[in-house]
Order: sequence, then C-alpha cells, then structure tokens
Amino acid sequence: MTRAQIARENFLSGYNCAQAVLLAFADLVKVDRETLENIARPFGGGFARLREVCGTVSGAAMTMGLLFSEKSKSELYALVQAHANAFKEQNGSYLCRELLDGAGVRAETAPTAEARTAAYYHKRPCAELCACSAAILEELCAQYGKI
Repeated sequence: MTRAQIARENFLSGYNCAQAVLLAFADLVKVDRETLENIARPFGGGFARLREVCGTVSGAAMTMGLLFSEKSKSELYALVQAHANAFKEQNGSYLCRELLDGAGVRAETAPTAEARTAAYYHKRPCAELCACSAAILEELCAQYGKI
C-alpha cells in the first residue's frame, strides 16, 4: 500500500486531514503514534476549522520537521514550500476554504467538528487531498533518501 493510500484510509477511518498525512509516515519517525495523533489534532480543518492552510499540508510540514531534522531552518522552509507549491499546482490552492469552496462545500468555521457520516465523506475532497499531499511528500522523501 502506498503512503497516499494509507493517508486516504487514515482520513476515511476518522483521523483529521493533518493526522491522516502525518500518520502515513509514522513508521519513519522516532515518535510514538499516540503523540503524533495528539500533535496533529488541532490542525484539522485548516487549523482548528479556521479554514486556513489545508491540514494535509500542515501534516506534511510536521512530517518534514521530524524527518529532515538535519536541515537548516531555511532548507526546511524550502522543502515545505516545495511541497505546498506542488500541492497548490495540483489542486488550485493550499487553503482549506478555497479547496472546500471549489468542491461546493460550505467552509464552516464553527469549532464543532462535523459528524463523520457517509454524506460527510461523499461531499468533501479531503480523502483525495490527503492522498495527494502524502504522494507529494513521499516523492520528496525519496528524492532526499528518507525512504
């Protein structure tokens, strides 16, 4: 199974978008799974449902922070920007509200998370965005010998 498929399945099994991507790379980092789940919890919905940077991009950034600890801050920023730009190129944006609006989903910002129902999953692009973000990240990791 690819990391993109794992990220998609993570989202469909109830994890938020940031968790779904970060946990797809959990086997590569030296942090236990429960800690990773908790670190990424507030980043779903574009940072606590504020609909800012897509949680999948935030999850990838967290992963890169853990995987590329030997890089300088500027080098890490360049990697994160490369990921975000590739994600934007493929999806038109890396902002949650724009991604949801583009899919015809009202970008609610109330802090109450929506129930995960079949209708919830059907109407939003998030599972595929998780897969996209993880695929881009996997390519970057392969490029730099992390996988």
